[in-house]
Amino acid sequence: MAVNYICKHCRTPIGTIAGGGEITEQQLGFDFLTLEERSDIITYDQHGDVTVKVICDYCREALEANPELNLIASPLQ
Repeated sequence: MAVNYICKHCRTPIGTIAGGGEITEQQLGFDFLTLEERSDIITYDQHGDVTVKVICDYCREALEANPELNLIASPLQ
């Protein structure tokens, strides 16, 4: 199982945790998320890999500098 992190706005790959050993959801901090948060940011593929949608530094800075972008459904695509 690999865990792939991508930006939810610009879809830039941020990083990957290779699945050499068993990685638990507790180690990744997923157990602190609500069911709704989990369904919004975590997806599983047929091979058991996980994709986690987070915000990259570029998009975070753009949203902080221009808060009105938060009103748009896909502000930074």
